[in-house]
Order: sequence, then C-alpha cells, then structure tokens
Amino acid sequence: MKILFSAPEDDWGDYRDVLPAALVEAGIGADVVREAAPETVDYIVYAPNDRLHDFAPYTRTRAVLSLWAGVERIVGNPTLTQPLTRMVDAGLERGMVEYVTGHVLRHHLGMDAHVVNPARDWHPAPPPLAADRPVTLLGLGALGRACAQTLAGLGFPVTGWSRTAKKIDGILCLSGEDGLVGALSDAQIVVALLPLTAETENLLDADRLALPARGAALINPGRGRLIDDDALLAALDAGWIGHATLDVFRTEPLPLDHPYWRHPRVTVTPHVASATRPGTAARVIAENIRRAEAGEPLLYLVDRARGY
Repeated sequence: MKILFSAPEDDWGDYRDVLPAALVEAGIGADVVREAAPETVDYIVYAPNDRLHDFAPYTRTRAVLSLWAGVERIVGNPTLTQPLTRMVDAGLERGMVEYVTGHVLRHHLGMDAHVVNPARDWHPAPPPLAADRPVTLLGLGALGRACAQTLAGLGFPVTGWSRTAKKIDGILCLSGEDGLVGALSDAQIVVALLPLTAETENLLDADRLALPARGAALINPGRGRLIDDDALLAALDAGWIGHATLDVFRTEPLPLDHPYWRHPRVTVTPHVASATRPGTAARVIAENIRRAEAGEPLLYLVDRARGY
C-alpha cells in the first residue's frame, strides 16, 4: 500500500515518524511517501499545499484524509471525486475546549480590568455567578458540542445553534433562521465555532450583532469569514459588542495595519485556539485507512453538499 503525504514541509516533519508508527499499531503495512506517481497512490493524507490541486490522476486512491478540521479549501475542488474525511481528533477537541473555556471565564469574571489596571482603580464589584451569564455556542459539531458541555458543567446556561437540529443533554439546542435569532438574543457571551460554508460566511452581520445583550463578548475561534469585519468594528465602536476575542481572520497573518490590532476592545490571538496534535491525529488517519481496507464506513466523512 502507498500513502501519499501531501502537506506542507513543516507538517511532514511532525508526521514523518508518528504516522508510520500509528499504521503499524493498526496492523497496516504501507509506505508513506512525499512523492509518487498518481496511479500508484492508495490514500492521500492532505493539508492545503502548493503541490496538489488536481486529484483527477489519482484513479487508484480510495480516500483523501484531511489533517484539518475545516475542509473549505478542498471540498469545492471539482477534481476531487474520492471520499473526503475531515479531522476530528481528541487533542484538537481538548485544545479548543481549553481556549474557549478560558476566554469565556476571562470575560465572565472581568479579568482584563484587574490584569491591566495602571490607575489602580478599586471597584469591589463581584461578577455574577455563571448561572446568571447566558452563553451561546454557534456550531454544535464535535468541537462546539464539547465546549457547550464543558461550559454547562461550570454552571453557565448554554444555548447552542446549528444549521440542522441537534439534541444534547443540558443544552438548549436551536436550529434554522428563527433559532439563530433566538440563540443570539440577549446572549452575554457568544462563541462562534461554525464551519465556513456559503451559508455561514458573514453570518454575524450588522443585524445579528445587534441581537446579543448590550456589551456582550464575542469569541471567534472558528473561521474568520464568519464575521462581517466592518459590522463588528461598528458594533464595538457603538458599545453594543463590549469585547471581541478573535483567533481567526480573513487574511492570516493579520495585516499589521488592520484595525483589529489598534482597537481597545479587541483581543487578537494568532490562530492558536487549537491545533491538530500529530500523535493522536495519526491514529485517526490510521483507523480510517484500516476501516477502508476492511470495507467499514469511514469516520468523519464530509458531506459535499453541506460542505463539512
């Protein structure tokens, strides 16, 4: 069996040893290579790169296995006719849970006022309890579900929204356009963890940014293009959104002259909310190859019509 590792060079350094080891652990004999004649390749492990854009010559390839949770940069490729899977990884999930929980607690507790307090202001006003701070999660996939459950476990009343109906114990789950209005209305903290599709691009526009409670915090570790940047800056200037913590952007790295860098109510983090951990991700890849070889359904198969 031949597995083509088609990803940037930095990724190859991370996976060169752990992927073959995971394949051996799964009982799979295979050569993992960086270059191969297309007609000899059985599987492609993929992350966006400059080497591979045309999948048509890979006539023997049984599946393309993405190293990324988001597949918006490949799912619309017209040459891609092979099954496509996305990455759902325990390390990726735990990293996102920790990022989201940390920043929700930061905004809930008003920690910024104490961390940076050059005037030495003394305002002994305790924050409300978590039970009095409604949080909305936009996106209830694997990452959103895990974050919602963790926040609910801390006592926050959590509302989740997804395009299609979901049911999660302890979470008020809404869907559809009416559900989106309900999910955003009066939320004090909003977390965006949606995939990027034609339906979700600019989802958070001026009208929807006006729905949360005045002064609400917005946290976006999902996709930069979920937010209309001009609308968010206007909402921040008007005080309707009290603070935005942003980890993802339309252009990365975020240009040095972008208004987000200068805005006093914006926190920029450099796409660090979470990442695929090679050790655990390699096992996910190996398990999917084992499944394909055994004729079992692939894990995390992408629905091309939905885009995720």
